[in-house]
Amino acid sequence: MVIRVRQHVNPLANKYQTPVSPPEWDKIFALPTQPLHLDIGCGKGRFVLRMAQLESSWNFLGLEIREPLVDEANKWRDELGLTNLHYLFCNVNNSLLPILSSLPEGVLQRVTIQFPDPWFKNRHAKRRVVQPELVEEIAKYLIPGGIVFLQSDVEAIAVEMRDRFLACSVFQIQSENWLSENPLPVATEREQSTLSRGEPVYRTVFLRS
Repeated sequence: MVIRVRQHVNPLANKYQTPVSPPEWDKIFALPTQPLHLDIGCGKGRFVLRMAQLESSWNFLGLEIREPLVDEANKWRDELGLTNLHYLFCNVNNSLLPILSSLPEGVLQRVTIQFPDPWFKNRHAKRRVVQPELVEEIAKYLIPGGIVFLQSDVEAIAVEMRDRFLACSVFQIQSENWLSENPLPVATEREQSTLSRGEPVYRTVFLRS
């Protein structure tokens, strides 16, 4: 069955203003103290699904604001019997802090934010996912040596995300130029589609000092 959902969801709408209650991690993950990869705005969740299959010694958490996609992705996880993967429906801009503060200490080691909704109009800029508060929350809970991987097919959005992490002193950019290759072993569907059309993808990696 095809799940039809709105492509754009306004995170400032009233229905998304209640922060999520974090799950009990020992009921979500078989080994909750494994290193955690957090994928913010996971969409249909296929990127972390494949990553969880490739890296069984890691846990993977996908956050997504479109609830039908989360429900469908968790069904796929259950069908595959993956115990190192979970998808959570939430508005990351008000739920990231309660989620991260509830995790076992020191597990957050990798964060990806890939092809977020660009919200092109200036009056909609507050709807974009990478706000200064989100950067500070990641900085607080990502372990030293942990990485943040950012990518977008919209250069202005990639620049904005990069600059917001650059503005936080604990993050060190790993390349002066956009990366020509994805350092991770799995590409998102959006990345594959963009590259297949011969269009550029703007990527960068930060290290938590």
